[in-house]
Amino acid sequence: MDGNRGHLLPIYVLADESGSMSSHIDELNDGLRSLHQALLGEPMAAAKVRFSVLGFSDDVVERVSMVDLRGANEFPRLRTRGMTSYAKAFEDLIARIPNDVAGLKGEGYQVHRPAVFFLSDGVPNHGEDWQGAHRRLTDRSITPAAPNIIACGIGNADAAVIARVATSQEFGFVANKGVDVGQAIAKFCTALTKSVIASGRSLSSAEPQLVVDRPEGFTVAIDVI
Repeated sequence: MDGNRGHLLPIYVLADESGSMSSHIDELNDGLRSLHQALLGEPMAAAKVRFSVLGFSDDVVERVSMVDLRGANEFPRLRTRGMTSYAKAFEDLIARIPNDVAGLKGEGYQVHRPAVFFLSDGVPNHGEDWQGAHRRLTDRSITPAAPNIIACGIGNADAAVIARVATSQEFGFVANKGVDVGQAIAKFCTALTKSVIASGRSLSSAEPQLVVDRPEGFTVAIDVI
């Protein structure tokens, strides 16, 4: 197969489905549906991305699988359950991303480094080695298709943890104190939509790049050393 089918950016939404999200999961589902509708109105940008939605708690459930949003039906709904295993989330991506990238390349596309938009309202399960899984995922000598991770913390998320999850300092955000969780989720979804559209448009330019829009009402998460 020829390699001239164009450029693609794989994008993953990795969303916390733990029980603490139960009061606000409908708002996240509404935001993702709005993103879908916005992308349908931006067909040239949508053509440049492939989109997955993954829910994590004690394990990872694939809600949307590496789809071209122009031809997607309405998204399945995220559903709350269980605890908050960051380790399971990152271990899943270690296996999933290389397979997805290989599949897209096998279809003849040139594939840009994937982007993961991570959203959590809490802290990782106590005692699990999520940092080890995160290192394996983000180390390009171990995972050549290691993603850029944009991490957003809401509710009771720990700013230092969110900063460590993000692969660059400018990719880690936490909602400002006092911001309603539902409003923070809405702002996250708005920023996600802008980022996906801008990044998709960029892939048609001479200098393609990942564009990350900081959610309104969020500040950069800074790690403590």
